[in-house]
Amino acid sequence: MATDRRASWLKGVLDLLVLSCLTGGESYGYEIAKRLDSAGLGRIKGGTLYPVLNRLEEAGLVEAEFRAAERGPGRRYYRLTADGRHDLAEQGGAWLAFHHTVKEMLDARESRA
Repeated sequence: MATDRRASWLKGVLDLLVLSCLTGGESYGYEIAKRLDSAGLGRIKGGTLYPVLNRLEEAGLVEAEFRAAERGPGRRYYRLTADGRHDLAEQGGAWLAFHHTVKEMLDARESRA
C-alpha cells in the first residue's frame, strides 16, 4: 500500500521534477532518469518518463533536439524554455507551500499524540 501511495505522489510531481532536472542545462531521457533515481526517487521507466517529456514539449516548457551519435543510437536532448523556467518557479513555489501545509498538519498530529 505504501508503494502505491509513493507512486501516486511521484506521479503528481514528476513534471516538476523533470523540469528541475533541466535547470543546469540540457539533458536526455536516460540521464534524467538516472538523476531522479540517484536523488532517491527510484527507477523511472521510459514508458513513464518519455510521455512526460513529450507533454512538456507540447506545452512549450521544454524544447527538444535530436542528435545523431558517432556510436550507438542518437539521442533527443531536452532544454528548458523561458516558459519552462517560469512554470518551474511558479509550480515549485506552489508545491513547497503545499508541502509546508502537509508537514504542519503531520507535526501537529505528532504533538497531540
